[in-house]
Amino acid sequence: MTTANRAGTARQRNRGATIWLTGLPSSGKTTVARALAGRLRTEGHRVEVLDGDEIRRFLSAGLGFSREDRHTNVQRIGLVAEILARNGIFAVVPVIAPYADSREAVRKRHEASDTRYFEIHVATPVEVCSERDVKGLYARQAAGRLKGLTGVDDPYEPPVSPDLFLETQHQTPGESAGSVHGVLAAKGLV
Repeated sequence: MTTANRAGTARQRNRGATIWLTGLPSSGKTTVARALAGRLRTEGHRVEVLDGDEIRRFLSAGLGFSREDRHTNVQRIGLVAEILARNGIFAVVPVIAPYADSREAVRKRHEASDTRYFEIHVATPVEVCSERDVKGLYARQAAGRLKGLTGVDDPYEPPVSPDLFLETQHQTPGESAGSVHGVLAAKGLV
């Protein structure tokens, strides 16, 4: 490999990217994100996980769950992810992001700054998510104590052409993270 090729490869490997994991509540987004982040850190990459729940508590405190508020929340997360990624950090983003137009706006923000963006659909069926019910949301919705649960009584618009479909009901979290890692490796980022 020539010096120029090595320098080009090093620049590519030092570039950050946003890895956007979208899916229903309890689909496995955060679990996969943490497994992927751990693997990337072990390889020496700089990584930040922008967990949707944490962002809601701090950066988006005060927002509700109307379509407009959900859009605003996604745009805030997208801005932070793009800033991190364009500065050489892998921004791993496990967030429901239920609306296609909101996710498309985030993609366009990344394109405008020539920053890598990968949309991963954590395509776990609602029945499996309901069984997992990590936060008790499905039980609360079934008992009539919660309205507007994404994928149940509020819409979730699945990605039409994501960079990867993950069916976490058929894989371990490590295998799912490995599949995402494979997408990054195919693009020369890891």
